[in-house]
Amino acid sequence: MYIHKTSCISAQNTFSDIDLETINQSENNVLKVREPKYEGIPAGILRRMGKAVRIGVGSALPLISSERKPDGIVIGTANGGMEDCIKFLNQIVQYEEGTLTPTNFVQSTPNAIAGQIGLISANHGYNITHVHRGLAFENALLDVKMLLLENPNAEYLLGGLDEISDYNYNIEYLAGWYKKEAASNIDLYSSQTIGSIAGEGSAMFIVNNNPSDAQANIVDLTSLHSNNIEDVKTWFIAFLEKNNVTVEDIAVLISGENGDVRLHDYYALIENILKSNSSIVHYKHFSGEYPTTTAFALWLAIQTSNIDSLPTHFIKQKANTTNKNLCLLYNTYKGSQHSLILVNDIRK
Repeated sequence: MYIHKTSCISAQNTFSDIDLETINQSENNVLKVREPKYEGIPAGILRRMGKAVRIGVGSALPLISSERKPDGIVIGTANGGMEDCIKFLNQIVQYEEGTLTPTNFVQSTPNAIAGQIGLISANHGYNITHVHRGLAFENALLDVKMLLLENPNAEYLLGGLDEISDYNYNIEYLAGWYKKEAASNIDLYSSQTIGSIAGEGSAMFIVNNNPSDAQANIVDLTSLHSNNIEDVKTWFIAFLEKNNVTVEDIAVLISGENGDVRLHDYYALIENILKSNSSIVHYKHFSGEYPTTTAFALWLAIQTSNIDSLPTHFIKQKANTTNKNLCLLYNTYKGSQHSLILVNDIRK
């Protein structure tokens, strides 16, 4: 499965003029997206869109042309348009179940993003949304992988996105998943407290089976539901063995480390297995924490074909990776959902 085009809207300068050097700082422990002008979306439609739909459609449209429409649209999201959902529920109470505004209801469902992309681009192909919390994007990726096995000549739009609404921020904050004390994304990895910094974003990809002019190849992916660190170790080693990969073959580990001290042992486990063989990159100081950050991690993996071209603030460990093409993405969401994505940079 080959990635040909990418697009990303995030809290940083990742859309249009990409700047990986500059770090936009968090405010009140939140990294909110920097929304572009959305020139491809009609104004009448744009003003009715919630944030999740805006960033999803806005990041997808640059990858879609009238001459080359994808055969399907596959999106992963944990929360979808949660903000619009809460607005609609509040209206039910406010208007005593009387005449309600339909816009918030239409925009509130997780599949509204994929649906709007399909409507605006007049795409009548396969259209589906995967909602699996911290594995939503991974399941979307797995779906596309299976679709390409069935339809070898097809091409798909793949995406992962989430917004940080007041509702889900408050729920996650009360549950202890966001930091109670004032914190900065600049110092995220030196934190010794529980919780992380909230984030949001959308990353989109055009994928098919054609290696010609591709940027990267998704070799394999896997996921695990477990809180047991020994299970994670066994699962990780089995994944490498399945793909005939040794720790010496991995050029870069893109780690989902997020400053939450409760999750440190999981990331330390993977790093210790790889030892000094691989460079280690972390990214959540750039994106913040949200369920589908692995879509951002995959986008980041494709932006650089050489560790030397990556700004130093991403790099935790630098190793000699000459003649190595493999990049491994590892992330855990709340310590119970784990994923691995193996990427081969075919541009080298």
